[in-house]
Amino acid sequence: MALLASIMALGALGIDLLLPALGDIRDAFGLAEDSTQAAGAVTAYVAGTAVGTLLYGPVSDRFGRKTALYGGFALYAIGAAGSALAPSLNVLFLARVVWGVGAAGPRTMTLSIIRDQYEGDEMAKRMSLIFAIFIIVPIFAPGVGALILLVASWEWVFWSAVIVAGVVALWTMRLPETLDPANRISFNYADVRAAARVVVRSRQTVGYALGLTVSFGAFLSYLASSELILDDVYDQADFFPIFFGLIAAVMGAAMLSNSKIVDRLGMRRTVHRVLIGYVAASLALVAVALATDGKPPLWLFGTLLGFVLIAHALLIPNANSLAMDPVGAVAGTASSLIGFVSLGGGAILGAIIDRAYDGTITPLAIAYLLTALVVLGIVLWAERGQLQITRRPSAAESPAVVG
Repeated sequence: MALLASIMALGALGIDLLLPALGDIRDAFGLAEDSTQAAGAVTAYVAGTAVGTLLYGPVSDRFGRKTALYGGFALYAIGAAGSALAPSLNVLFLARVVWGVGAAGPRTMTLSIIRDQYEGDEMAKRMSLIFAIFIIVPIFAPGVGALILLVASWEWVFWSAVIVAGVVALWTMRLPETLDPANRISFNYADVRAAARVVVRSRQTVGYALGLTVSFGAFLSYLASSELILDDVYDQADFFPIFFGLIAAVMGAAMLSNSKIVDRLGMRRTVHRVLIGYVAASLALVAVALATDGKPPLWLFGTLLGFVLIAHALLIPNANSLAMDPVGAVAGTASSLIGFVSLGGGAILGAIIDRAYDGTITPLAIAYLLTALVVLGIVLWAERGQLQITRRPSAAESPAVVG
């Protein structure tokens, strides 16, 4: 589990390690201090990850999970090195796309490997453990990035990612192949199309994948704009690594608790209750933003944002599991399609929200409220209008471990 979490954490490292360096990147390429253009490095990375997810699933369903993993590690390192050597902002964005394509391999394969081994609530519990360890990266990565900037240029933030990718690749040599030979499919158009058809015909898979897409868009905007908000709205740029780490720690604690929550409620009932809390917390954040002209005290903003992101933290592993659960026979392709839709759509939504930034927290707050309402509506569609909030989950909702 620690190895899988480390593999998946490479994706987060590619974003969170960069955040403290955005100011230096703005200076290096002659951008204004309040420019959001440098945040395009985050969007480019996520867009690359979204595109890359379409490749790794079918490849892994044919050649195995480890082959796809090593291909991802190689592209990850090439993209990080290219970012460090970029002579212009446009070249940096291009290298970040390549970096993101590489990051798609570890992310997609981690989800596929877990689905190879587990299903139902047991899968959700393993997912929550993986995401909880994975979320530790945002706690430390901005601080590590800030420390690197104290002794070296921003390019070394990227070189450090190359080193970490190499270490994880060596560690991965001990990982066994988890793809069942019976589930291997030919790498041709007809078989890939047939596998994709299995995915898109599942109402549950499509619904929860779309819910993840919308929620990820708002979360991505927070990742891209949090450094600017701390600097521009609160004049607390030096406090950013601590603020970001505290938020990540809260999310990690929520994910660690998810296993016990799922044991008690079941993953479907957990998601439905969390969505009600998501709406309430984001509504409170909007009310405070409007009452303070978008500039509430930092402690109040951080507290309400923490509640919103707790809901997000509980939604991630359970919605992922609910999306993957019906399509275990084509787990690689399913993981690719779910990742492509959620990351690609999320990147577009995140960019739209970023452009709405007006020097206050109000656009971000409104984005979270709209996100909560839309995701709730999508889940209602996926569940045919039935939310499981009060009743206990049935035995059918808690399948036994299969691997």
